Amino acid sequence: MRNLWVKAAGLRPGRREVLMWTFLLWLILLVVCWPLALLALILHPVVWILTLPFRLVGLTVDAVFRTLHAILVLPARVLRGPARAMS
Repeated sequence: MRNLWVKAAGLRPGRREVLMWTFLLWLILLVVCWPLALLALILHPVVWILTLPFRLVGLTVDAVFRTLHAILVLPARVLRGPARAMS
């Protein structure tokens, strides 16, 4: 049932625990210093939007490097033959 919830939420298996710990730390911050916790809650979407272009550039660079790797490794994969390609 747990794996079904993780798949339905679209989260990786370890991501749920990270979210739980983040929420617990935020609750502790809320008790210790509530203005700072509210400021963090308000600024989180702003920071997320500001870092979005860097994440998009990172995804693009990763895709370019994976494509280059696939092109460079293709001759070796072809020369290996079909018997080893299946395993």
